Amino acid sequence: MALYTSLGGENLAITDDQLRTLIRKTLEATGKTPRRMLLLPPDHTRLNSYAGRITEILWEEYSGSCQMDIMPALGTHKAMTDAQLEMMFGTKIPKSAFKVHDWRNDVRTLGTVSSEMIQELSGGKLDYEVNVQANKILWDGYDLILSIGQIVPHEVVGMANYTKNIMVGVGGSDMINKSHFLGAASGMEKIMGRADSPVRRLFNYGVDTYLSDLPIVYLHTVMARDENTGKMAMRGFYSGTGADAYLAACKLCVNVNLVLLDKPLKKVVVYLDPEEFKTTWLGNKAIYRTRMAIADDGDLIILAPGLREFGEDPQMDKLIRKYGYKGTPNTLKAVKENADMQANLGGAAHLIHGSSEGRFRITYCPGPAVTEAEIRGVGFEYGDLAAMEAKYQPTKLKDGMNIVDGEEIFYISNPALGLWALKKNFE
Repeated sequence: MALYTSLGGENLAITDDQLRTLIRKTLEATGKTPRRMLLLPPDHTRLNSYAGRITEILWEEYSGSCQMDIMPALGTHKAMTDAQLEMMFGTKIPKSAFKVHDWRNDVRTLGTVSSEMIQELSGGKLDYEVNVQANKILWDGYDLILSIGQIVPHEVVGMANYTKNIMVGVGGSDMINKSHFLGAASGMEKIMGRADSPVRRLFNYGVDTYLSDLPIVYLHTVMARDENTGKMAMRGFYSGTGADAYLAACKLCVNVNLVLLDKPLKKVVVYLDPEEFKTTWLGNKAIYRTRMAIADDGDLIILAPGLREFGEDPQMDKLIRKYGYKGTPNTLKAVKENADMQANLGGAAHLIHGSSEGRFRITYCPGPAVTEAEIRGVGFEYGDLAAMEAKYQPTKLKDGMNIVDGEEIFYISNPALGLWALKKNFE
């Protein structure tokens, strides 16, 4: 449990040269001269993590002296296209270096988490065993496994990355489904933006108990948009073998990624970049990350020009279309009565997270690939994208409070970058 590097500050902007030095120090601190190395960065849906550039630097520095494989930690997401790989990781790395994670089929079951532990973690709400699973490639004789990612508030586990990158990013269906349902049962508002949570304890237990023999080193970034340039800045870089690097990154993340407000917001407009958000499975970050800030009977308007479907795979897409985002009581009833929901508890958790529970209105404004009937069919209000963009003009709005036609509008250009909540939620 060693901390290898620690550099961070609320106003810091780590340069590319500094980043390269930090990466070298991390590798030197391992005391190894690896012959085979496996990198586990996120996919293009975490473009702002800077994990793509870290992966590229690692390739530049070490591919000449050791074999390097790269497995994007897809979790339940679709395999990346060549264009997405180049957008995320650049053009220097050959496509043959990339391996695809199959969360349903290509995993090894290592052991179980007992139902007694799940009862304890859930406060008695849940009673099931969980299989600890990870992709088989982890046991393919690597001298070093680098888990790369961004610490940022997360609706399921509290803070993204660290052991989540292993248990979900390259994990299996049983752990993914049941951990997500544990998070939903535990209450999203009690979890988001916190380093410790029931789901985090589950992930840590799985890794510490069943993967402790693997040479895993974690590289964490903390990112924030620079108010002066409008571009992403790396506020922190932390690396090591245990929780110390994660906890240090979380402390900085709280200071730079949480927007804590004095009063609830009546109207929030969120823009979903079409290159990053093509499904509600991902786009509902607009809901997850703002629901603690929106007033009762308020409005959330989601501008989603790249929306194409609901789920990241056909099975989840079908599930979302069938049951919709109808709130916790309806979702729990569907789980109790339907085998397809029981077999996809992660999907059930997603449906809970993506609902306002009737507390505020959610209006989705999709591009031409998704119809009004489809949007209304899953439980959202529908908005015409062209009309909404003409009214709110996202290219002219600044992040935060704006006045549009005499009305206060709170604008968010990318919901994946933070968490918006009332101060009282974190007192």
